[in-house]
Amino acid sequence: MDRSELKKRWEAEEAKVFQGWDFSELDGRLEEEELPWDYRTLVQQEMSENAVMLDMGTGGGEFLLSLSPPPGRTYATEAYPPNYELCRAKLPAYGIEVSKVEEDDRLPYEDEFFNLVLNRHESFSAKEVYRILKPGGVFITQQVGGRNNRELSRNLLGEGAMKTPAEFDLAHAVRDMIEAGFDVEVQQEAFPEVKFRDVGALVYFAKILEWEFADFSVERCFEKLCELQNIIDQTGFVSSREHRFLILARKER
Repeated sequence: MDRSELKKRWEAEEAKVFQGWDFSELDGRLEEEELPWDYRTLVQQEMSENAVMLDMGTGGGEFLLSLSPPPGRTYATEAYPPNYELCRAKLPAYGIEVSKVEEDDRLPYEDEFFNLVLNRHESFSAKEVYRILKPGGVFITQQVGGRNNRELSRNLLGEGAMKTPAEFDLAHAVRDMIEAGFDVEVQQEAFPEVKFRDVGALVYFAKILEWEFADFSVERCFEKLCELQNIIDQTGFVSSREHRFLILARKER
C-alpha cells in the first residue's frame, strides 16, 4: 500500500468517534500483557448486598453495570461531558445515581456516606475519598502511572507531549493515602507490555489518550507513523510499555 493510501486509512481511524470507555474497536488489533492482579475480583470480594458504593469516573458505566451493583445504593461520577450524558440516560434505569464531578476535592456527598469506593483510572483526592467513606469502608483504585506509554509518546511527539507527571507512581500514591489516614492493605505495581498489530490501531489509541499524546494528529506524525509501519511490516507489531498500580485501602474504624 502506498503512502497516500496509508494516510487515508490512518485519517479514517483518527476520525472515529469514541464513547464511554469502550475499546472494542481495538479487539484483535491490540494485545495487552495481563496484570498480576484482578481488579474485578478484588472489587467483588468487597461488595455486599447492604453496601452503599460509588464508582468514580465510571466512563460509560460499562464496568460498573457488569458488577450487577445494588440498585438504590449505587452512585457514579463522571467528568467527561459526552460520557456523563450517556450515563445520565442509561444508569438511572438500573437504580444508579450519576453526578457530574470535575473537582477531585469537592465530591457531592455527605461525610461517611459510602462503604465502598471504586476508582479505575480516574484522578482522586485521598483526603476527599477518606471523608466520604464510613469507618471501616474500603477504597480500591487501579491507576495509570506516569510512565505509561512515555517512550512511545516521546518517539511520536517529542518531549512535553505527556501531561501526566512521571513521578505519579505507587510510592507517591501510597504516601498520600497514609497521610490522609488510610490503612493500605494491598499495593502492587506493574509495567505490562502492549503490542499494536497495525498502525491504525495506534492512531485510534493515541487520539483518545490526549493526555499522553498531546496534539497528536496523522498529519503531524505522518513520517513517524510510516517508520512504525516499517517496523510492523518486519516484526508484526509495535510495542509500548504501560504503567499500572493498584491500592486497596481501608478507613480505620
